[in-house]
Amino acid sequence: MISIVTICYNESKNIQKTIESINNQSNKNYEHIIKDGLSTDNTIEIVNKFKLANRKIFSYEDKGIYNAMNKGIKVSTGKYIGFLNCDDFYYKNSINILIFSIYV
Repeated sequence: MISIVTICYNESKNIQKTIESINNQSNKNYEHIIKDGLSTDNTIEIVNKFKLANRKIFSYEDKGIYNAMNKGIKVSTGKYIGFLNCDDFYYKNSINILIFSIYV
C-alpha cells in the first residue's frame, strides 16, 4: 500500500480537484491522509464530503508546511509515502505508474 499525504490551509478553491483525482485512481491500494492546518475558509467542509475508509482527515494547528508534512508521515501506514499538494492532481493511472516504477 502507498500513503498519499496532502497538506492544506485555506484551499477551498483547489482541494476538491485534488481529492477527486485520487478517488479516480484505477488502483485503490492506497490511503489518503489530509492534514489541514485549521483553515478559516470552507476547506474542511469540502474535505469532509469525501470521507472514505481509506482517507484520514486531520484538522489542527501546525507550525508550517514541513511540520504538517511530518505529521502526515507519522500517521501513514503505507510501505511508501508520496505527497500531493492541495493544488495539484494525479492523472488516472498515476498510482499504478508510481508502483510500477518502484518495483522495476
